[in-house]
Amino acid sequence: MKAVIMAGGFGTRMQPLTCNIPKPMVPLMNRPIMLHIVELLKKYQITDLVMLLYHQPSVIKNFFRDGADLGVRITYVTPLEDMGTAGAVKCAEKYLDERFLIISGDLLTDFNLQKVIDFHESNKALATITLTSVKDPLQFGVVITDKEKRITQFLEKPGWGEVISDTINTGIYVLEPEIFKYIPEGENFDFSQDLFPLLLKKKSALFGFPVKGYWRDIGNTDSYREAHHDILKGKVSVKVDESRREMAGADLRLGLDVKLGEGTAVEGTVVVGDNSQVKGGSQIKDSVIGRNCTIEPGVKLSRAVIWDNVYIKKGAKITDCVICNNVSVGPATTMEEGGVVADDTSIGEESYIKRDVKIWPRKVIESGSTVTGNLIWGERWKKSLFEGEMIKGLTNIELTPEFVAKLGCAYGTSLPKGSHVLVGRDATLSSRMLKRSFLGGILSAGVNVRDIKMVSLPILRYKLRTFGEVGGVHFRQSTDDPATTEIVFLDADGLDFSSSMGKNVERIFYKENFRRAHYMEPGGITELPQVMDFYREGFFRGLDQQVIRGAGAKVVIDFNHSPAGQILPQILNDLGCEVIGLNTYLDEQRGAKTLDEKPNSLQQLAKIVVTLEARAGFWLDPTAEEIVLVDETGRIYAPEELLCLMTALMLKSGARGALAVPVSAPSVIEQLAQENGSSVRRTKSMERSMIEASISPEVIMAGSMGGRFAFPKFQAAFDGMFTVAKTIELSTAVGLPLSSVLKEVPRSSFLQGKVPCVWEKKGGIMRKMSEDSLDKEASFIDGIKVSFVNDWVLVLPDQYQPVIHVVAEAKEQRRAEKLLAEYMQKVENWKKELGQ
Repeated sequence: MKAVIMAGGFGTRMQPLTCNIPKPMVPLMNRPIMLHIVELLKKYQITDLVMLLYHQPSVIKNFFRDGADLGVRITYVTPLEDMGTAGAVKCAEKYLDERFLIISGDLLTDFNLQKVIDFHESNKALATITLTSVKDPLQFGVVITDKEKRITQFLEKPGWGEVISDTINTGIYVLEPEIFKYIPEGENFDFSQDLFPLLLKKKSALFGFPVKGYWRDIGNTDSYREAHHDILKGKVSVKVDESRREMAGADLRLGLDVKLGEGTAVEGTVVVGDNSQVKGGSQIKDSVIGRNCTIEPGVKLSRAVIWDNVYIKKGAKITDCVICNNVSVGPATTMEEGGVVADDTSIGEESYIKRDVKIWPRKVIESGSTVTGNLIWGERWKKSLFEGEMIKGLTNIELTPEFVAKLGCAYGTSLPKGSHVLVGRDATLSSRMLKRSFLGGILSAGVNVRDIKMVSLPILRYKLRTFGEVGGVHFRQSTDDPATTEIVFLDADGLDFSSSMGKNVERIFYKENFRRAHYMEPGGITELPQVMDFYREGFFRGLDQQVIRGAGAKVVIDFNHSPAGQILPQILNDLGCEVIGLNTYLDEQRGAKTLDEKPNSLQQLAKIVVTLEARAGFWLDPTAEEIVLVDETGRIYAPEELLCLMTALMLKSGARGALAVPVSAPSVIEQLAQENGSSVRRTKSMERSMIEASISPEVIMAGSMGGRFAFPKFQAAFDGMFTVAKTIELSTAVGLPLSSVLKEVPRSSFLQGKVPCVWEKKGGIMRKMSEDSLDKEASFIDGIKVSFVNDWVLVLPDQYQPVIHVVAEAKEQRRAEKLLAEYMQKVENWKKELGQ
């Protein structure tokens, strides 16, 4: 008698276990599921097999070959397209000229097949369906038979209201070759949905035979784990290749060349595949370990299924999880019940994989991460959500609506119940989509939202200082990558989130310790239609309007398709300026221009400024916080030049006070301030540090090394729109063209470089730099800055990138070049020393 093994399914419900192998080849007790089926058939002298393949057929063929090694003869049939179950069998018709049995390649069963065959023969049936009883028949086809076991009714995957029996179709059939005349050739045709109802309609000899024994359809990851549990508990007997070893109180099976360290605690049934090592001090209970695995001391495995080539480092605790091939699990990692880690994944130390989380292949989980949701797209799960004041990720891949809604819950929980937050976004559709999900999360925590919709970030910051909200959030498209969305978090004063605020939200997010408002107390959404008017009023108060109006300046501004184009031209026109706007319209789908387009945009801006004889040109970044200045000659200013120019303009116009600049800014700023009776406050490079410094009443301007400026008289936050207006005011007050002001600024050579450096070595590099600076004049405000009379060099680790920055300034160009090269080489040498 022949048998057909159905092995063509995609295994979609079994993902991510089946991402790299077909479902019948998924290991069960370190052997493919289908191998257990082949041996069951062989047990009943069915050795002439036809395997019906479709998805990844070569994997199955390479394993079974012609079947000689297993004592069977195998014929492979691979339909060219998905023909359905019966349609696929039709493709093998020429090999099936006698009575045959059909069985799925992904079942676990110990049914007595001979009884089924005998029943079929004695009843002279055309088709016999093997039946069994299950507790939950909803996901199967329910079958009703009469007293003679003739099938009278089918009900495919019923609802509970339709269930009329717990007897189901097991997918094991005995058929006569005459069955093929009922199966159309070349058509998609299914046994349960098409063939059997047809036989029933034609009153053919269709029987159902109930069989007692173990039967499980391994259709999803839960069923896969439960199948292992049943085997380990002895509910069903299957062949295990590994040899039994004597151990008191445990059923231990070890493969060839297995090293089991002294002091390993084994409980229940434990299987360890060939060439694996279990080091002393680990605890293994009711688990299956594959081939070439290493289990380090202190590891605790309970009801775990470990495939091949897995390395589990010391202290890891894995409970009722599946870990696929080529996975490394870092020290002290914890995996809760139901977890699945697919092939080629690396999990860092002290990570926490929460219950039922599934991680798709080729992922990297950073050390210290807490993974709370399935990781399907993207490559990396970060250990922390926040990068400074923001959370960023690929839209709809890393930042999905459900992820962002959960983030909103965490953020809302961190705030007082009944309080108000301000939320805005840029013009892109992706920002709008994610913001709406986020709002639902906030409201569920009983926090109210004031939605100011599409608005520039400086306006949102300004409103936070005006009204009584406890915080603000802004959604925007990243300028580095249009596929990435950035969510910027602000405190009640409009300042960037501090690290402690971010960690508080992260802690709630990872613990999922959300506050759920009573159904009568969810938050509400209101709008603030007059928000622009408030901003305009403050904007005007921060300027010398009379000076600007008297100038009648003509300026060219590239708005980069940002919301700033909707408000700034009107403000400047009201101040008597002539504005030539570029890229002022909003493009919801495309968003702002990318950084790659910036050089061309600047060149174009410079040409227009010269052609139109404008006083200046401004490139405004999409967040409306940063500017690039082009003077009346068409010169494009580097960020450090712009900072010096703005300092000179402020001081020349008569302003006196303190200037807040980062530690990496040119020292000519001190020189300018000293000559004009002012002072300089050096701050860390983080923008929050600069803004915090600018809150002081003595500070008249804060300027970054990235073209961002804050004028505390208006607001202590970076505002590119106000910087444009302030530049017009100052240049008018000074009475000189911008190019002339720059010429009067003392000159120095200012150079910057960066050295790639992995995160693990950053601390060591800075220790080396500290030791190297012992006998030199050094400051430690941010990084380490070493002074050499009038020259200096700064070594500064980047906060978010695996990079060390080196900055040098000197009177002479060659001296600056030498300093930069010398310290970049030092960093390289320290990297090599630390790598040894």
